[in-house]
Amino acid sequence: MTESKTPAPEFRDPAQRLHRIIVTIIALVLVIDFVFVVVEEQWLNALLILAIGALILAPTFLGQRHSVQIPYEFQLVALVFAFAALFLGEVRSYYDRFWWWDVALHTSSGLLLGIVGFLLVYILNESRRIDLSMRPRFIALFAFLFAVSMGAIWEIFEFTMDQTVGTRMQKPMFGDDSGLTDTMWDLIVDAIGASAIAALGWWYMVRDRHSFIDVWTQKFIDRNPRLFRR
Repeated sequence: MTESKTPAPEFRDPAQRLHRIIVTIIALVLVIDFVFVVVEEQWLNALLILAIGALILAPTFLGQRHSVQIPYEFQLVALVFAFAALFLGEVRSYYDRFWWWDVALHTSSGLLLGIVGFLLVYILNESRRIDLSMRPRFIALFAFLFAVSMGAIWEIFEFTMDQTVGTRMQKPMFGDDSGLTDTMWDLIVDAIGASAIAALGWWYMVRDRHSFIDVWTQKFIDRNPRLFRR
């Protein structure tokens, strides 16, 4: 009598399957492009491609070293964002080809970092090691400030890279060659994205409705129960 085999747990999560497919596709693209940029001696682009590869491997390395499992949904969003910003934006010059690429990515980064801020506070609220209870409006404010602060740190990084390495991460806009206008618009759209996710998260919390943030947070708690023991 043939027994039906139950799929291994790691293949039951659709997000994990999609994550593996996207990682495989991006890895193949990076390997092929890395060969071309090395042959053409584009060393800065080669460095950026290696940085993207390191981002792909980082969650696996951190998970093995610190026994922390990051939800695959968040890994997937972060990976696609890094690929769009570093590879398509910098290596393939999408920032120069499409005027709206930088605006779209910075708005997306505000959304993404706002989600990270919510996850951090949710984890603190859920942790049994920390006696802490925060109101929805404070959680939303923290998520907003976290996203804007990270956006400001990224602008400092862009300025530092331009001044020391000679990159063009700060794009001249409206005749301003100093990059100041680009920096200010980046911070503005970061704040807009952060405001949107903060307002959405607050609305879900005050109405006691579940959102994707709750789902991702619960997955993190389920995958890392040792972090939430007394």
